[in-house]
Amino acid sequence: MNIIVPMAGRGSRLRPHTLTVPKPLLPVGGKPIVERLVEDIVAMSAEPVEEIAFVIGDFGAETEAQLLAMAERLGAKGHICHQDEPLGTAHAILCGSACLTGPVVVAFADTLFRADFTINPDADGVLFVKQVEDPSAFGVVVTDAQGAIEDYIEKPADFVSDLAMIGIYAFKDGARLKDELQKLIDHNVIKGGEYQLPDALRNMTQSGMQFEPGRVSEWMDCGNKVATVDTNQRILDLTSDQIHVPDSVQLIDSVILPPCYIGENVRIERSIIGPHVSIGGGTTIADSRVQNSLIQNHATIENKVISDSMIGNHAQLKGRSQDISLGDYNVID
Repeated sequence: MNIIVPMAGRGSRLRPHTLTVPKPLLPVGGKPIVERLVEDIVAMSAEPVEEIAFVIGDFGAETEAQLLAMAERLGAKGHICHQDEPLGTAHAILCGSACLTGPVVVAFADTLFRADFTINPDADGVLFVKQVEDPSAFGVVVTDAQGAIEDYIEKPADFVSDLAMIGIYAFKDGARLKDELQKLIDHNVIKGGEYQLPDALRNMTQSGMQFEPGRVSEWMDCGNKVATVDTNQRILDLTSDQIHVPDSVQLIDSVILPPCYIGENVRIERSIIGPHVSIGGGTTIADSRVQNSLIQNHATIENKVISDSMIGNHAQLKGRSQDISLGDYNVID
């Protein structure tokens, strides 16, 4: 089985954090989003993963090396594929065409999930969905009386289904998907200036292929600051009820309330940390109370009470209490 991870988007809803770090590489629970995503797919899959294609923008050589090493750690061969223009979901997947062979999982790198990855051998694929309260904000699938998918509607104004597509797809035949995506390009099937995956899925369904909705037990979005802080909380709940504190951490007259993740070489003085806090390596926190927050590497927090916040790399935060989203290298006194 192969995995394709489209992740070339700019992450504008997570600015200022994505001005210096690509969104899929932002950490939740002490680990980059994309690393958690591919690890979960590998762990949930009944088949071994052979190749992983990361479809990226101009992220630089360091990021590319990080992604290739990630694939290697999971026992797979990594590929770096570039999407130079934002031409839509179908175009992004096609950029990873080297991995569009045999069984393929396509996973967009702004969501984490838990699901049963068993695929009905009689089906051509599974589109993972989650029941939502407001379908008008999502692309949804419409099912027939037997539960098979019969149509795909983007942000329906009127109710047709509440089964939202979450960006995780499993296909039995990657080569067939590749052919359908290429047809969109060849025939210039564009909506809103982009080539859209649901158009290819609709063509495949109308040709007689059978796709089933796959239900997820957990769907954790990382699309904006509030959602990412919530996902950090849920990941900490799911992965541990303990406190991750390396030997290099200096803990002085402080209390840590689980679950929390504390990175290497962190210094915490006269503070209460947690629950649901992730702290990146090299950060210093003094005389503060921090809960339900995500703090990246080498930040400094002094005399603060913060909650429901994201603090960037090398940021400095001192003074009064607030709910904040502070980007890399920013200073607030």
